[in-house]
Amino acid sequence: MRVVFLTQYFPPETGAPQNRLYDLARRISQSGIDITIMTAMPNYPAMEIHKGYKGKFFCREEIDGLEVLRSWIFVRNARKNMVFRLLNYISFSVTSFLVGLFKLKKFDVIFCESPPLFLGLTSYLLKAMKGGTMIFNISDLWPESAERLGLVTDRRLLGMARKLEEFLYRKSDIITGQTQGIVGNISRRIPDREVYWLKNGVDLSFFNEGKIDLDWRGRVGLSPDDFIIMYAGIHGFAQGLDTVIEAAGMLKDMQHVRFVFVGQGPVKEKLQNSAEDLKLSNLTFVDPQPREMMPSVIAACDAGLVPLRKLDLFKGAIPSKVFEFLAMRKPVLLGVDGEARGILIDDSHSGLFFEPENAADLSEKVRQLVEMGDRGKSLGENGYRLAQSKFDRRKIAADFMVILNRAKSKTI
Repeated sequence: MRVVFLTQYFPPETGAPQNRLYDLARRISQSGIDITIMTAMPNYPAMEIHKGYKGKFFCREEIDGLEVLRSWIFVRNARKNMVFRLLNYISFSVTSFLVGLFKLKKFDVIFCESPPLFLGLTSYLLKAMKGGTMIFNISDLWPESAERLGLVTDRRLLGMARKLEEFLYRKSDIITGQTQGIVGNISRRIPDREVYWLKNGVDLSFFNEGKIDLDWRGRVGLSPDDFIIMYAGIHGFAQGLDTVIEAAGMLKDMQHVRFVFVGQGPVKEKLQNSAEDLKLSNLTFVDPQPREMMPSVIAACDAGLVPLRKLDLFKGAIPSKVFEFLAMRKPVLLGVDGEARGILIDDSHSGLFFEPENAADLSEKVRQLVEMGDRGKSLGENGYRLAQSKFDRRKIAADFMVILNRAKSKTI
């Protein structure tokens, strides 16, 4: 079977979709399936083309046995400029179509990652011209997310995007969603399409205590006696991280409690300025870390912080960073209501829930967790068992093989 992964995001970039798709592709290729990745010149999250790829329209390479076809993408480091953002998405949709048309062999299945939504149109056109079937994987509902977050306000653009979204759903042979909320949303709107839950998860062989560097705390200026509350991921608009800054201000009296932000993103500078204005000494910002260091980074904390803004949109979300905390047996402070709260807090008791965008509630839950002592560590053990039973990427890849075979059968 020949399978094409069409995605704007892929290693050597770092990030949740990059890691998830690389892991999935690598695992199914080990089952004897011929995999080709079609992706962009690496540029995320710094929004700058990586060294060695600048000035190229097309290149072919191999990553761990995976054939990777890359094409040019428009990149400008202006995240709040919607025109540049759209050019970024549309440019890769166009160049990947041209590369697919002239460089790609016939395939049995094309697996398209969205967002960006426009890439679904590229996938549909390549399917029509090359044969095969299309799996449309939705990791975030667009344009709904863009509208709820205030990133797109033009009613005409939103209307056009909704029409494109529905068109692509109806033209897909199979749709997969990253959360049950996404699956339910699409199933209600497009009841005649097959929609499956393709979970995110974690590589338990990578995130394990046998791979940690015990000196990481010291190298970034953290004390062995600190109680570390860690946020690790994109510093973006959706996370509502200003709530964490406010909570840190409320916890100045707990001198051994420290909030650590690992990563970068469009609001990082604003967060740093806020922390400086409030003269917060209990908050540390750390630059993005190499992937191979992430088990050590997560192991260095006492609890993982996973927040999102208080929007109904996020009641069907499970942020990907939560799985790494589960794998490293860390209790989670979860500021996400809905599906994530049900799975992680109500059902498995893997941490404590705080109301999204409620700094007072977050600060109170931090106090509770610190006071729990060893009982707090038991929450982390619960999380590890949850990761083993439901979010092990080996099992997720095996389930995906069933979806692939079902998609291939539709060509007969």
